[in-house]
Amino acid sequence: MSLDLDATDRAILRALSEDATLKASALGRRVGLSQSAAWRRVRRLTEAGILGPRRLDLDLEALGFGVTVFLGVKLAAKGRVSLEDFERAVSAIPEVQTVEHVLGLYDYRLRVVARDLPDFERVLRRRIMTLPGVGGVEANVLLSEERRPGPIG
Repeated sequence: MSLDLDATDRAILRALSEDATLKASALGRRVGLSQSAAWRRVRRLTEAGILGPRRLDLDLEALGFGVTVFLGVKLAAKGRVSLEDFERAVSAIPEVQTVEHVLGLYDYRLRVVARDLPDFERVLRRRIMTLPGVGGVEANVLLSEERRPGPIG
């Protein structure tokens, strides 16, 4: 379903990208609508698939996971292990936060969290490198991150 977004829709999306917990009344005040009008707009944006499920943004460092590593994973032989089998196996590793099938030098890009570098090494050696089909990996340790909401239009 294609939806033409007006300035109010875009203002709602910006406000919710900053704080997805806003109630319709607060959202309406922020964008100049009544509570019911804001609620109807949010429902319309959700039904159109523009707004997806709301998720918690956990502070992984506060939970004891102080290291984030991006891994580029090259499968050894694409014909021997199906992509679905690899994705299913790697997704079962709790430290793997995201699994992205990518085009380029590597077949997959993983976001892996660990308590510290020795913990990451354990996850890498015992869990990731033992997966069927894993050929080469390249690790990039995250030093800092600035999250941006992205373009709204």
